[in-house]
Amino acid sequence: MDPELLNRIDTQDKKLDAIYISVEKTRKYFQWTLIATIVMFVLPLIGIAAIIPWFINTLLSAYSI
Repeated sequence: MDPELLNRIDTQDKKLDAIYISVEKTRKYFQWTLIATIVMFVLPLIGIAAIIPWFINTLLSAYSI
C-alpha cells in the first residue's frame, strides 16, 4: 500500500483512540452526576416520608384533649 495512506490511517487510529478516551471520561462524569442527583433528591424524599407521620402523630397528641 501507499506509505502516505498507511500514515494517514495510523494518524486516524490514534485520533480515534483519543476520542474514545475522552468520550469514556465524559460518560463517567455524567454517570456520577446522575447518581449524585438521584441521591440528593431521593434520600431527602425518603426521609420526609419517614418524618411526616411521626410529626403528624406528635402534633395530634399535643393537641388532643
